[in-house]
Amino acid sequence: MIAETTIASTDSTLGFPILSLLLIILPAASAVILLTSDQLKARWIALIAASISLLISLAVVFHFDQSNAGFQFVERLSWIPSLNIDYIVGIDGISVLFLPLTSLLFIGIILSSWNSIRTMPRLFFILLLLLETATLGIFVSLNTILFFLFWELTLIPIYFLIIYWGIGPNRRYAAVKYTMVMMAAGVPLLFGFILAAFHHAGLDRTGHLSGELVFDYMTLLNNPLPAELQTTIFFLLLVGFAFKAPIFPLHTWLPAIAMEGPASIAAIMTGLKLGAYGLIRFTVPLAPDAAQNFHWLLAGLGIMGVLYGAVLAISQTNLRKMLAFSSVSHVGLVILGIASFSTQGLQGALFQLFNFTIVAGGIFILIGFLHHRTGSTEVLSLGGVAKTMPLLASFFFIFGLAGLGVPGTNGFIAENLILISVLETHTGAGIAALLGIVLAAAYFLTIYQRAFLGPVKNDVVATAMDLRTRELLLTIGFCVLIIVFGIFPDLILDITRGASENWIGLLK
Repeated sequence: MIAETTIASTDSTLGFPILSLLLIILPAASAVILLTSDQLKARWIALIAASISLLISLAVVFHFDQSNAGFQFVERLSWIPSLNIDYIVGIDGISVLFLPLTSLLFIGIILSSWNSIRTMPRLFFILLLLLETATLGIFVSLNTILFFLFWELTLIPIYFLIIYWGIGPNRRYAAVKYTMVMMAAGVPLLFGFILAAFHHAGLDRTGHLSGELVFDYMTLLNNPLPAELQTTIFFLLLVGFAFKAPIFPLHTWLPAIAMEGPASIAAIMTGLKLGAYGLIRFTVPLAPDAAQNFHWLLAGLGIMGVLYGAVLAISQTNLRKMLAFSSVSHVGLVILGIASFSTQGLQGALFQLFNFTIVAGGIFILIGFLHHRTGSTEVLSLGGVAKTMPLLASFFFIFGLAGLGVPGTNGFIAENLILISVLETHTGAGIAALLGIVLAAAYFLTIYQRAFLGPVKNDVVATAMDLRTRELLLTIGFCVLIIVFGIFPDLILDITRGASENWIGLLK
């Protein structure tokens, strides 16, 4: 059966716990080393740690067996025996590519912060490496409690990164708002995981547990929940992950983070859609019958996000805020791909999530470069940027075209996979999504023309320096991936195909 293949697992083919090495040794151990390092050496230690993480992640991808749709490189260790909670990590075709892309994004953030972080640089890079560890942990966790632990651990470094290195006057408010919202969203997540665990343990006539609590993700998939409990767990997990995605109308924290936080955090928030990953990994597989019963709700949330985000983006006069609402719109498209419940739609959704890391993360890194040079991302303070910073303006345009899904870019493949699948399963939503894509072209081209083209209006812009060699090489690297994945999409699709087919098999 397909569902059985999905939850099969194999031990690491490399003969050692490579995923634990990725999580514990690098970059978490490097963060500890930074505590005793010199302030000036901190960025080099962080860069080396993130680079080694990328190399390890690429080794995992290289040794990943595309013909095996189950979980690979699985590691299991007893953690809290009294509650039957084990340390279990592993990857499949859905999660494996997130590892190198996450490491790549953090390398980009470290390089982009090379000269701009002058206040407490050691603490900045320690928090950044801890955030990378927690993020990688989310992608490899195969125990619901372990997943929740990494999920909550991301809040601590993000809070302090915004507080100390944010650029807006209301950065403390933005940090507190984000943290409180995410802590509140964690309550239904944890409750959903505990409900599933208690169901499998069962209760005897005296009200005591008759079996062991089950937090093992693979075991949970092997033992489907009853229909009535699926509905409860579906909504608990949907709400919890919707805040993080973010899905309209639970998105209000993102524009605040984009405006008040450092560009590095905005790049992470828009580049790594952990909430959308959670929907794919947990919400639908643990409650497949409920997900199908409420497919109309997922499709509705998706299309509202697409149109709402696009309409709000059109009215913005700040590049950061425009990109934040654009991100809400693009997440809506991912939700539509998930709601299609087809292999094609899921592969498109995953492809789009991978694209976010490169395109959305990359474009916010460019925004950081622009803000560092001009002190503003308001359209009224810009204008004529292409004349004094032609390289920055050109690459910004390329990233924007990828976000619009122009042929030849990675965005084209993802958007077409999603649109075709949605038009087949939710025709009305598919047509509305096409309208959202047209609106996306309108808001991007309009704000680009106002901010980057025309005469130079600001003396700061007139004297600004274009991309330095380090920044140029970093940006070129992201652009190469945009083109390569756009021309050779099978590099992505071949890896995700088997796991995507088995994910769909769980719904049958």
